[in-house]
Formats: sequence, C-alpha cells, structure tokens
Amino acid sequence: MWKRILFISEHGDPLETLGGKQAGGQNNYVKELALALGRRGIAVDVVTHWSNPDTPKIEKLGSMSRVIRFAAGHKGYIPKTKIYDLLPTFYEEIKKTISVQKYDVIHSHYWMSGLLGLVLKEEFGIPLVHTSHSLGIAKKQATGVEEPIRLEAEKHILNSADKVIATTEVEKQIILDFADNNPEVEVISIGVAKEFQSHSKRKAGMKPLLVYAGRLEKTKGISTLLEAFHKMKKESPELEAKLVLAGGDKEEIDPITLLPTDPSLREKVKGIEEYIEFIGPQSQHNLSELFSKATSVIVPSYYESFGMVAAEAQACGTPVIASGVGGLKDVVSHGKTGLQVPPKDSTQLANAMKRILKNNLLAKRLGKEAAERASRIFNWSSIAKEIDKTYEDLLHANDYANASHRS
Repeated sequence: MWKRILFISEHGDPLETLGGKQAGGQNNYVKELALALGRRGIAVDVVTHWSNPDTPKIEKLGSMSRVIRFAAGHKGYIPKTKIYDLLPTFYEEIKKTISVQKYDVIHSHYWMSGLLGLVLKEEFGIPLVHTSHSLGIAKKQATGVEEPIRLEAEKHILNSADKVIATTEVEKQIILDFADNNPEVEVISIGVAKEFQSHSKRKAGMKPLLVYAGRLEKTKGISTLLEAFHKMKKESPELEAKLVLAGGDKEEIDPITLLPTDPSLREKVKGIEEYIEFIGPQSQHNLSELFSKATSVIVPSYYESFGMVAAEAQACGTPVIASGVGGLKDVVSHGKTGLQVPPKDSTQLANAMKRILKNNLLAKRLGKEAAERASRIFNWSSIAKEIDKTYEDLLHANDYANASHRS
C-alpha cells in the first residue's frame, strides 16, 4: 500500500550538521528512517523549525521525502526550551502551508512534536505514532532536574497516541511505569547509517585512541570523561593514548588550541592538553573514520533513551565503554561488545579505559562481536519494515473503525 507519512520533528532538522547544540541522535534518526521508508516506496514529509536561515524552506531528502521548515514567528536558531512558546504559531503555519488531510499517519518525534501531533490527530482524525527520543522522567531520575510542563505533556502524549515506539526494552518499561493508561508500546531499535556499516575497520599498529562524540553538555558526562582521562594518564603514564572529542558548536572550541572555550572544561584538561583534541562537529563519514581508528569509543552519559553513538561505534567494529544507564544497558552488551560503568564515576571509567588499552586481545574480541551484533540489530532496512508494519496496522484499524462508525 502506497503511503504518505507526516513526520514532526520540531527542533530536530534531519539535514542539520550533526554534533551541534540541537543536532544529535534525533536528527539522525529522523533522517535515516525517512530515507529507509523512502526505499520502501513510502513518502515522508518532515516538518521542523527553520533554525538555519541559509537553508531553503523546502528541501529534498532522498528520492521520496522532503524537509519543510517553518519559522513559527522566529526564523533562525532558538534553543529548544524556547520552542514550546512557538507551538501555536507552528501549528497554524503547518495548516496553512500543507494539506494535512493527505497524510495517512502522523509520526511525532520528541514531546513538543507530540503536542502538535495530538492536535492534528484530533482535528483531522489521522492516527498518531510517537517516538520520545528522550523522556523527562528519565532525565529527572538521572539528574534530579524536574520539568513540570514537559512531564505533564509527555504523560498526555503517551496516553493518547495510537502507538508509541520505544527503542529499547528499558525505555518501554520506563514509559509503562510513567504513563497511566497502559499505552500501546512497541520496541523497535534504532539503526545506523551505511557510512558506519560499510567502513573498513581500523588497521593494526595504530596508536591507542579514545573517542567521544556528542554535545559538550553536563548530562552527556563530558566532565566525568575528562576527569577519568586525567586519572588514567596520572596512574598509567606509560599509556600513550590520545582522547579526541567530536561535537559541540564551533564557538565552543578554540580554533588554535583545539581546546574548549568553557573555563570549567578548560580547567579539567590542564596538564594533559597535548593528549586531548576537540575537533568540533563532524560529518557521518568523518565520524565513521574516527570510530574505525579508535581503540574504544566512550559514551559517559548520565542518561540516554538509546545511545546512537554507541550503536554507530559498534557497527565500525569498535568496542564501547558506556554508562550503564537507560537504553545504553541494552545497546552495549557488557563483556561482549563493550564495557559498562556506573554514571558519574570517573574512577570506574578510568579503570575501564585502562583495561581496554592494556589488553589488545580483549579490545579485538569486543570489537569483532560489536560489529556482528550491530549488523544484525541496528539495520535501518529491517527497522523501516517493522515501522511500516506499525503504520499498516494502524491504518487497517482506522479503516475498520470508520466503517463501523458509518454502519
């Protein structure tokens, strides 16, 4: 059945360069899923905020899909925390610009997109699928930060969507514990782009290299990582490993020293500057090369619904050292494809880094199993097939309900 799907990704433009303040796992998920659905003959329109004024209003995404950008009263970058206030204008612009009734299914990404999706579902009678990407309740549990508006909105979305997609079993259980009405939740993994799946593995004899990729934010565990690396260098000076950190916005990194401009982060690299390099946001191709060269990729987050970087690194045949939190507990198989450590624990993280750097046979075994597991699980083709089935099931249920109503 030929289908047309409306994706709502209010702050996650799928064509934005990855690694910036609002360009991470969600952007990549939306892009890769739209492309994979397109290969199945399904047309996807992605509506998002017009955060980069230099981009066109409408831009092609693959052969079947488009990105449609809306200013919603503010053309140009705006923190996602401020987008909530733009939602009414965003909604009106969507209705004025596109024929919403032509879509078979709405698929919202993140809680603010979910609010837009619910209103469209109610007005036009179109089934709604929702993917959270991150959950306020998980953030609260991990950091103590409570966002009352978000928590109330997420509960409403999870209880009202026709289908909720969780990316791990851990996320599914969090949703079921948090929501009131026992929502319909399916677990469908996240895939990795072909750049990571097809890239050659690192060559023997390369110097030890540890890699981090992500935003330079507290909740991503960046301070814990720098503290751990500092401890490792102090306790095992014979290890000549270098730490390369990809991600962050360009203004967050000194172009001459390749060190962070943030004084608190700069303080943490004092004394080991020669072993650390901040290289800023990178393309998927560059990241795949970097991951393939790495001895290990480090994901020290305080919480993650999934952990895209961990999946991508494993697809490159590289073991991952990750915090044992959220979806990372499912994505990284401890002792098989990488190592898990407690979050915010720089001592345990330093010990895990030393373990992999000192044991080449362990690193090779973990990397081999990581690549094999990634090829089986993190595959966009099979993921798109599963999500397409979810759409089909909803459409059949919707047709049945409409027919029963008419009779």
